[in-house]
Amino acid sequence: MRELNWATLGCGVIANELEQALERNGRKLYAVANRTHAKGVAFAERYGIGKVYDTIDDVFADPDVDVIYISTPHNTHIGFLRKALAAGKHVLCEKSITLNSDELEEAITLAEANHVLLAEAMTLYHMPLYRELDRIIASGELGAVKLIQMNFGSYKEYDMANRFFNRDLAGGAMLDIGVYALSCMRWFMSSKPDRIVSQVKAAPTGVDEQAGILLTNPDGQMATITLSLHAKQPKRGTIVFENGYVEIFDYPRGERATIYGTSGKPVRTVEAGETANALAYEVADMERAIATHEAGERGDIPKAQAAAEIEGLMHLGYTRDVMSMMTEIRRDQWHMTYPEEE
Repeated sequence: MRELNWATLGCGVIANELEQALERNGRKLYAVANRTHAKGVAFAERYGIGKVYDTIDDVFADPDVDVIYISTPHNTHIGFLRKALAAGKHVLCEKSITLNSDELEEAITLAEANHVLLAEAMTLYHMPLYRELDRIIASGELGAVKLIQMNFGSYKEYDMANRFFNRDLAGGAMLDIGVYALSCMRWFMSSKPDRIVSQVKAAPTGVDEQAGILLTNPDGQMATITLSLHAKQPKRGTIVFENGYVEIFDYPRGERATIYGTSGKPVRTVEAGETANALAYEVADMERAIATHEAGERGDIPKAQAAAEIEGLMHLGYTRDVMSMMTEIRRDQWHMTYPEEE
């Protein structure tokens, strides 16, 4: 597998984690693009990265860039996706990948037309814990999934200019933390929910501050989700089966889960992976997916086989399902929109 040149678009917390993930494998980011050039320079100097672009658009024109990690605010994603995909770059984009399903479908169409990969950087899809839990579930020992409960709450100060509450920066609980809860729920559900009811409390800026969501899929599996941006609650997921339940704490980057029997007593603890390596797992899966994609493009393997293997690594189908649910809830049920949607 060839070594890929990664460029970061954005220099925030995630970009730092991305560089550190590459360094664990003896590598570095190839280049840095950032809206504020001075911040890009400082970031590159901190890590010894050799290239900083004068303007963001330069990253799309660089023929040596293979894959771009986009970690800018949500409402900027689609503009950068259009440019990166049209330029033939593979893209791993921070969640939420777009504002709504319309934008996501546009980006997917553009990726397909330019024969490149697009994926959302949804950490939990790449954590070894979830694959180990899948193995246990597939064994049948727990029986069928019946109920799922996902909690995610952060305490953010009431600063309405902050991105968490700022409508002009696509703030709100759904896109910032709800995407994690819905993605984890979708991982364990056998099919996408087709019935959704919800309630929401708006922040003074008009974005969603707090929400409760109830979902049911065609197989009768049900889920409840509670979200908050101004009230702390544990990042806890509970998946209820016929023969017991599984509890996962800090589920976006979970490394440990406890299995309980029908008596409510713990049966065993499952441990797999390390939270500290979350970005490294994402990078490794993206690079394997790109290698598989290129093999399919060359004809080394059938394209249908390549597509199936890529889906098993990056789960764009789940991303589509989650974005569809978020769009229905936020726009159709809550009638909450962002300026870009008006």
